[in-house]
Formats: sequence, C-alpha cells, structure tokens
Amino acid sequence: MSFDLKLVGGTVHLPGGPIQADVGISGGRIVAIGAPGDAGRTIDCTGLDILPGVIDTQVHFREPGLVHKEDLESGSRAAVMGGVTAVFEMPNTKPNTDSEAAIADKLARAKRMWCDHAFYVGATSANADSLAELERLPGTAGVKIFMGASTGDLLVSEDSELARVLASGHRRVAIHAEDEARMQARLDHRITGDASSHPVWRDDTSALLATQRILTLAQAARRRIHVLHVTTPAELELLGQHKDVASCEVTPQHLTLAGEEAYPRLGTYAQMNPPIRSGAHRDGLWYWLNQGVPDVIGSDHAPHTVEEKAKAYPDSPSGMPGVQTLLPLLLTHVAAGRMTLQRLIELTSAGAQRIFNITGKGRIVVGYDADFTIVDLAKKWTVDESWLQSRSGWSPFTGMEMTGKPIGTIVRGHVAMWDGELGEAAAGAPIRFDAVEYG
Repeated sequence: MSFDLKLVGGTVHLPGGPIQADVGISGGRIVAIGAPGDAGRTIDCTGLDILPGVIDTQVHFREPGLVHKEDLESGSRAAVMGGVTAVFEMPNTKPNTDSEAAIADKLARAKRMWCDHAFYVGATSANADSLAELERLPGTAGVKIFMGASTGDLLVSEDSELARVLASGHRRVAIHAEDEARMQARLDHRITGDASSHPVWRDDTSALLATQRILTLAQAARRRIHVLHVTTPAELELLGQHKDVASCEVTPQHLTLAGEEAYPRLGTYAQMNPPIRSGAHRDGLWYWLNQGVPDVIGSDHAPHTVEEKAKAYPDSPSGMPGVQTLLPLLLTHVAAGRMTLQRLIELTSAGAQRIFNITGKGRIVVGYDADFTIVDLAKKWTVDESWLQSRSGWSPFTGMEMTGKPIGTIVRGHVAMWDGELGEAAAGAPIRFDAVEYG
C-alpha cells in the first residue's frame, strides 16, 4: 500500500486498547492500521502515545465583535498547540450567533482556523420557534441555552421560554445551568474587591436549582440535554440518575483549582461562571468522575485581556483561557493516578463523538478522519507564557509543572503542530454530524 502520511513506532490507542502499530493515512482518512507500505511523509512516534484527536466541546473564541480578547485563528492556534483537533464554539459573540446569517458569517471567518470546528446557535425568546431549522445548518453544533447571565446578553431564564426552546428541534441542547432569579436576589453577597465572594453569590443552590429545573423540562419535552461545566457534586449525583435524557461536562479548571488557594493567589483571574468552588467540591467532582457520570471534559476557554481581568471585583469579567492547557492538565492528573488514560480518551474524544453523533471522529479506526493527538506521557515541563497562543496572553496555570505533553496534533492528515511548532498552513474544516442526530 502507499500512503500520504504514515505514523510509525508509536503506541496507538484503538477502541479495544493500546497496540504497537503503524498507521497509514490517505485523503485525510485512516486507511490502514498495522499494514506495510510506503508514504509520502513518515513521522517517527517512537516512545510516544497516539490518541484519538482531542475534541473540546466548549470554547469561546470571541469572534466577531470581541476580537481584542481572541479570534477564531488565535483560539484555534492555541487549540492545536495543546493537542486539540476539533472544537465546538459558543454563540455569545457580538452580534450573538443566533441566526442563519450569523452561522454563515462564522463559517466564512473559520477558513482561518487550524482545527476542525462547529458553532452553537444561541437560544433566545425571538428565535425559539425557528431553532429546529437553525440546528440543521451545516457546521452547527446544536443549540446553547444560558439559563443564567454570563458574558454577553444571551439569556433564557423563564420556564415557559425554556419549554419553547426545548420543543423546537431534535438535537441535544447544551445548557449553562445557573438560576438567574436566585443570582439576582443574591447580588448583595458580592464583596467589592474580593473575588472569593463570587462562589458565595453564585452559590451551589443556584446551580442545583437550574439543573433540577432543566431536567424536569427536558423530561416533559422528551428532549436530550447536555449540562455544561458542572461544579457541584450534588448536580453530578442528580445527573447520574437521569442518563436517559441528560449528559454532562466538567472542566479541567474545576478539577484542578480549589477556591481556598485559587482566590488568594489569582484573585479575579480565578473568576469564572459557574465559579471555582472549594476543595471539597473539587474532590466531589473527582468522585463522580470516577463513578463514570461526566460524559466529556470541555475547557470552557473564555479569555479576557489582562487589563479587563485586573479590574476590581465585581467589575472584572468572568472567564479564563483553557483550550491549550486542557490536555496537559489531564495528562498530569493521569500521571498522578487520579484517572486512567483510557478514561481521558473517553472524556476528550470518544464521549463527544457518542453524545453528539459526530461523523468520523473520536476513535482511531479505518475510515475515520485522520485526527490524532500524539503525546509524551513522561515529559515533565512547566507552563510558560511564551508557549501560550491565546490573544489574552495569560493562563491561571502559568508556572505549573506538568507531566505529559502534546507533541503532535494531526487534523485530517494535516500536521497542525509538531514539537511546539505550527504546521505550514491552517486546514480546519466544519465538523460533520450523523444524520441520526437530526431526529
């Protein structure tokens, strides 16, 4: 056989487990595993692990309208530098991504992206009845609901409006679950200049109430939902009892940071929605992760500039960059024995393919897209600002020692990154979804 590209000498993580085998790639697809043959280019992966391409199903790349923080090119550059081959990008831009024209505009802009991509449509009261059509647009990841206000002005907080959104369409709906009424009633819990009051204001109950409400509405509508960035063990326990209708996500930030340490050290740089909570919350998330409840890990990459984050709380914006550090943090947790590499693969590639019915991604099998994240599991290194690609220019994890590093990012046979150097050209394309996803 003859291939366009061949990966040789690495440990390849197939659905059935790891094997030593060469992988042949042609036309952007995997065409052979373990078969001999020549190739136009051969990459030596000796001593490295070849994982399915990492899919980050929650990023905010801020384009259009907020490109001083990030844009589709810089955000996707950060993604591939961190080993991420595909992203779902969120709709709270300026203008919001809430119409066919807005989706078309993003897809046109996305021709500069280094990784594959799909875009969420933001749910509003105005577009609720047309979401069934909007969610079917090519390059669309589905519908996103903000039950609680966050960055931007997308908000659907009343049960009657939420029911309208859930009644329109078939695809899984992504949910930011914080209870807006409770948060409005608790505004006086914010302490000026003290970011550690952020999780007091946006408390556990605001998260649990919203999750309880959306589960009830989803069951009534017989509509699948996906609860994003879950921060409380009580929510994960509840979601584990409703797998028939709900999937869910946790983030590396909430699995790594604890409020007792993060707020004194980082101040407003630790501020995000839902908040970084206590060490007990973090430990509870790990408990339920190892019980199998979360389906995916997403970065919730939500960059703001240093100047914006330096404002005194609560005038400081919520959110932190994370797409580039998602995989290094998780590899470090694997090295520490908190999770297995098999579970990491499920949470960063296979899980996303399963719950969102992504076509041809998430596994290393013949016929699938040639998306690979190639890692050195033993590499010890320290996060430095010079490595970061996000336009925001900072990370809450700068200075942290990691164990395990992404060495290569291959997107449909294109080498997007190798050993810290970007490829020759951006080659991202829209993600495709199985027909069954549309009901």
